[in-house]
Amino acid sequence: MAEPSLQALTEALRRLPGVGQKSASRMAFHLLQHDREGARLLARALEQAATQVRHCSLCHTFTEDEVCATCRSPQRDRAKLCVVETPADQAAVERTQAFNGLYFVLMGKLSPLDGIGPKDIGLAKLFDRATAGELQEVILATNFTAEGEATAHVIGEALKQRGLKVSRLARGVPAGSELEYVDLGTIAHALVDRRMK
Repeated sequence: MAEPSLQALTEALRRLPGVGQKSASRMAFHLLQHDREGARLLARALEQAATQVRHCSLCHTFTEDEVCATCRSPQRDRAKLCVVETPADQAAVERTQAFNGLYFVLMGKLSPLDGIGPKDIGLAKLFDRATAGELQEVILATNFTAEGEATAHVIGEALKQRGLKVSRLARGVPAGSELEYVDLGTIAHALVDRRMK
């Protein structure tokens, strides 16, 4: 029987995505046996993030301020709004350095089977922001899952009815790949979404 503190640490680590009982136990033992200072650092960082980080009042991403740095930046193109599911998706788009507009982070996707509807992902707030004035285009960058596609469809139709230009991320064959190794669904979508040269 494990000590209560060790058991609590293991259970806390199991809350992380993709971490099962064995991995959580291994991490707990490693931190306590080999890296006590790392354990203290992790505990302080988690406590600080849990108390300091909140949602941006404009785009809903994570920030320590009322409005995040991206929304405050005068260098951002305020005519374009990219809609993503999570802050991790926003970070991925930012790393490309190919988009200089603003964002709206849904913090999820529509999933009626899981009881997640429009109110749960802030669609009313998105629609208010999209129709507030400066926007010329909304780029739907939800994931290419069934739920992500459904979310993009619902948002796209609602925004088109409000007179906004709506676009969707293109999908297709990854750069540097060989067709014989690409799954058939990806090839099919690439053919449908092809563009003229």
